[in-house]
Amino acid sequence: MSLPYFCEPDIVDEDLRMVREQLRRYVDEVIVPNGDAWEASGEIPRHVFRDLGAMGFLGMRHPEAYGGGGMGALSSVVLGEELSRSTYGGVASALTVHSDMSLSHIAHRGTHEQKQRYLPAACAGEKVGVICVTEAHAGSDVAGLKTRAERTDSGWVINGSKMFITNAVFGDIYIVAARTDPHAKGSKGLSLFIVERGNPGLKIARKLDKHGWRSSDTAELYLEDLHVPHDALLGEEGKGFYYIMSTFQNERLVIGALSSGTASRAIELTVEYVKQRQAFGKSLWDQQVVRNKLAWMASKTAAVRSLTYQCAQMIDEGRDIVREVSMLKCFAAETLQEVVHTCLQLHGGTGYMIGTPVERMARDARILTIGGGATEVMLEEVAKRM
Repeated sequence: MSLPYFCEPDIVDEDLRMVREQLRRYVDEVIVPNGDAWEASGEIPRHVFRDLGAMGFLGMRHPEAYGGGGMGALSSVVLGEELSRSTYGGVASALTVHSDMSLSHIAHRGTHEQKQRYLPAACAGEKVGVICVTEAHAGSDVAGLKTRAERTDSGWVINGSKMFITNAVFGDIYIVAARTDPHAKGSKGLSLFIVERGNPGLKIARKLDKHGWRSSDTAELYLEDLHVPHDALLGEEGKGFYYIMSTFQNERLVIGALSSGTASRAIELTVEYVKQRQAFGKSLWDQQVVRNKLAWMASKTAAVRSLTYQCAQMIDEGRDIVREVSMLKCFAAETLQEVVHTCLQLHGGTGYMIGTPVERMARDARILTIGGGATEVMLEEVAKRM
């Protein structure tokens, strides 16, 4: 099985082809029919996490010893592509933040006890993961974080706030970045902590009303005298910035997959529409300018997809991909803007109506040039390595 217009890369083995087929079936049978209701409620039901967890799709990259699949980066690409084909970006973001951007910190850096305590439930979709890095004045500039953690006899006390946090309201396992060395500057002195749902110091300040990704819950958090034990520290003290940067590489890979999956589906829906839509005595597809625009969008999307799979393969080979994945993140997200807005234009007034898939995809796509490292920051990362 392949995405429209594109062959399945040879590096995708039979196991991943089966994953893609099962994911696509679930998207078509469960997510698409219910997506509008989830958009209206601003959340997706917990059973979606449990369903995909039971199918083995929320822990594909995590160790088998703790309930995961022990698979490589290509599994994240397949997951991102297929979830994004639903046309509900909020669903795709909530699930991939859980599978690839939050609990992966525990999978890579946790102690045996931490992995044993959190990963099986996370892989099963029984517990939902949250990554808490961004603050109101520190997004792409992670070194500017102001949340602080102070050591006490019984553990740590964390104070600060976090902004634009996906899964914040209904999450269970929060990975919180805080500054543990008040004298360190910039990227030094940051650490990560595991905070569990129900901690009295973790407060939902407000649920945020967003332009897109309507079906993912997003909130601002307050951390007020939040007490955690010593063993809540994740990895080594002071290494948090490097852990975050490492996980960002995977987040940017997933954004490449979300972009290629969304763009591919937008093109597919638009080709169907313009072949049916009659204007000036013939279908829009019969207009050369329309065909050429769609062919150009398909060509750019194919390039995004190829770079996405190349980056995944490089990750699995253990290579440094900061340059390549930074290229991918900005190229994929910016290409997606062009694709979805071209597709909306070709839908005419219909494309501007709320409830039309292409209208929703255009809204949802906008965040991808911002989240995970803004385009401008990604281009600087590329320039540094030229």
